[in-house]
Amino acid sequence: MGDTDPTGPVMDRDEVDRALARLGAEHEAIETSLLALQDHAGRRLLEGAALTGVTAERWSAAEASITLLWNCFDAYTGALRTAREIRSRRRWSSREDLAELTELLRGEAVTMAGGAAATAGVPDGGPGRLSERYSLATLVDRMNQLYAASLDMVVAADAVWSALPARIDLLAAELRRTRELAHSVGVRPGEHPAGDDLERITRTLTRLREQVVSDPLAFWTPAEGSSAPGGGRPDTTVYDREARALEDVRREIDAVLAVRQDAEQRIVRLRDVLSRADRTLAEARTARGEVLAKIAATEVPVVSGPPTALQEQLAAAAEYRRHAQWHRLSPLLESLEEKAEDELLRARESLTAVTAPLAVRAELRGRLDAYKAKVARLGHAEDPELAEKYEKARRMLWSAPCDLRVAGQAVLRYQHAAAELLGSAPRVPGQGGPVDRTGPGV
Repeated sequence: MGDTDPTGPVMDRDEVDRALARLGAEHEAIETSLLALQDHAGRRLLEGAALTGVTAERWSAAEASITLLWNCFDAYTGALRTAREIRSRRRWSSREDLAELTELLRGEAVTMAGGAAATAGVPDGGPGRLSERYSLATLVDRMNQLYAASLDMVVAADAVWSALPARIDLLAAELRRTRELAHSVGVRPGEHPAGDDLERITRTLTRLREQVVSDPLAFWTPAEGSSAPGGGRPDTTVYDREARALEDVRREIDAVLAVRQDAEQRIVRLRDVLSRADRTLAEARTARGEVLAKIAATEVPVVSGPPTALQEQLAAAAEYRRHAQWHRLSPLLESLEEKAEDELLRARESLTAVTAPLAVRAELRGRLDAYKAKVARLGHAEDPELAEKYEKARRMLWSAPCDLRVAGQAVLRYQHAAAELLGSAPRVPGQGGPVDRTGPGV
């Protein structure tokens, strides 16, 4: 072998025995790993699946790697068996035996076909040498590389298959229940955005499951910086997005269900509110006629008619309820409830504005009668001046049309006269001045 022999000095018997023991342990470990890979559930699934995309490409390369791995293992097994046979020829190996063992255990004594020297994806007979020689140590390194790459691919595919299809099936079952519920409340494709969303989610999940089953590695995210086989996690981005979309649709359908449950009560309440608004406006119109007839020289605001637009929308809401169009009823009811309350408030404000002159007249009447009662209580009911002022103010307030400004002045004159008679001055409403401390207390 000469001075350039890479095997180095001839090994002695102890070195040979130690090398054989180490190689035997490596052989056993490699065989255990290969059998585990052979029985791996992911590998069996890959063999039986109709693969597409990146998984089909990588599995084709992995199959070539696994075949090459077994060929390397067979060559390794053969070399180890030959070495053991040589060592077992005699108890004390001869110089020739030790030289042969040294060449076998340390030298490039294992010949592999050219495919073994090629990368895993290159079939036998490809470009390169027809055969290549390996040392047992180099062959072990080669097998470790092939095993790690093959196992990484198998574990990744198995992890995706174990995680995503089951989750997709559960989501699809929830989707079916949601679609049935949506259909029961009138949420259908082409009629409601949530119905369109359910159709889109259904198509996406169906397509996603098909892709996951045929191309699991397209949904695998390797772990950064990890060299361990199977380092990474399934990519659930599409699944998570559709799960969130389904949850959004479910919340919207729950809202529609809530509308269906209390729609009748809400419509009844709306009718009541609008009816009260109509009655209040009718009362305001009647009051306006009374004010115009009984109060002179007063600006009385015009009273609008009933809100026909709201009544039409209420009729539409009742139609939606009859035809179970809950998705249309929901926003309409919310809008109507707000508008109806505003309409009732407007009607009340209109009634208040219209009846303000009558309220002023009633306040003047009450004030006049209160002072008369006070004067009578203090023994001055027969005073002629007071009686004349009282009668004049009373005629103004109880006749139609009533001039509130003139009547108010007449009442004030009666108050002043009564106050002077009783020894106190009344306070003019809205002005400063002395307060009538002997008032009737009414």
